[in-house]
Amino acid sequence: MTLTKSLVFGIMLLLGIAAVAQEYPKAELALDYSYMHFAPSQAYTQNKSLNGGGGAFVWNFTNHIGVKMDLQGYGSFTNTFNIPASTPGLPSGAHGSVSGNLFTYLFGPQLKFRHQRYEILTDTLIGAAHSNVYGSAFKTICQPIANGCGTTGAPSNNGWAVLLGGGLDIPINHTVSVRPAQFDYLLTRFGNFFTKANANQNSFRYSAGVVFNFGHPQ
Repeated sequence: MTLTKSLVFGIMLLLGIAAVAQEYPKAELALDYSYMHFAPSQAYTQNKSLNGGGGAFVWNFTNHIGVKMDLQGYGSFTNTFNIPASTPGLPSGAHGSVSGNLFTYLFGPQLKFRHQRYEILTDTLIGAAHSNVYGSAFKTICQPIANGCGTTGAPSNNGWAVLLGGGLDIPINHTVSVRPAQFDYLLTRFGNFFTKANANQNSFRYSAGVVFNFGHPQ
């Protein structure tokens, strides 16, 4: 093989390697519908089915690794409290309904395994959650009673959150993919004013939507 042919072959090989290395979008924007099975895990509350939606933005550093920002919101829901008598702070018991909402703000790494016909993703995200149902419950049930629920301060509407999950994307072309399903476990930690301590809420989320890819090599 002559020197010229060797140089041409080497250049073509490098170009081929670079093309393979860059065969992924630089950024992804997902818009989705989201269903949350929200489990307050707080005394005297019930699990709720929430409907909402939002989006996620991913910046890909490699073919498989990216950093993700996930923002979701869910409409107001109503929770009924039936607190029995002889409860500390509420010796006569209490009954009432309160409304609230839920928002999550999550960030972290995403791993994606790409195939020509499908893509499997998994992510581990951490951040914050917001719900005014806990403050509403305090005002409705505890505040009307002197030292009700054993505390005079309203709980915070904010808590931290952790999400673990994964999903499936089906590419339509280089620009658009369909995400038929993503399933996630969501752990939130809001203040529990009945026990004067924080309590974990173990919830599950399903989402589906469309993913737009940007910066994909043509």
